[in-house]
Amino acid sequence: MAGWARAAQASLPVTASLSESLQVALQRKQPLVVMVSLDGCPFCKVVRENYLIPLQREGLPVVQLNMRSAQPIVDFDGSPQTQDGMVRKWGVQLAPTVLFFGPQGKEVTGRLKGAYLADFYGAYLDEKLAQARQAMAQP
Repeated sequence: MAGWARAAQASLPVTASLSESLQVALQRKQPLVVMVSLDGCPFCKVVRENYLIPLQREGLPVVQLNMRSAQPIVDFDGSPQTQDGMVRKWGVQLAPTVLFFGPQGKEVTGRLKGAYLADFYGAYLDEKLAQARQAMAQP
């Protein structure tokens, strides 16, 4: 398959249940990484394909929620919601935004908002992941 065709198909899983996805992440002793995306967002595509999909392939629990999507999802507390409803509940207004969740569905470090400079995004992401893992290791 041509490289461009593979890239066109690259996507992150869209979870039906944040609580179930979080349980999988916690079993792996990892934060649940959630990317908030927007259809047609070129910066979202860059972040997804160049940073998050490679980490997901290495075993990092990563899921995607879409702004403006009416697709149903179960919140961390078990309540029904839509993807867009979750995005609004979290107060996310910019795509892409990457969030890091730990036990009880609490954010364990600050969010990565926007795409930043491509040269530095990987370093910012690595820093946030390290902070999230460290926060989860605290008693």
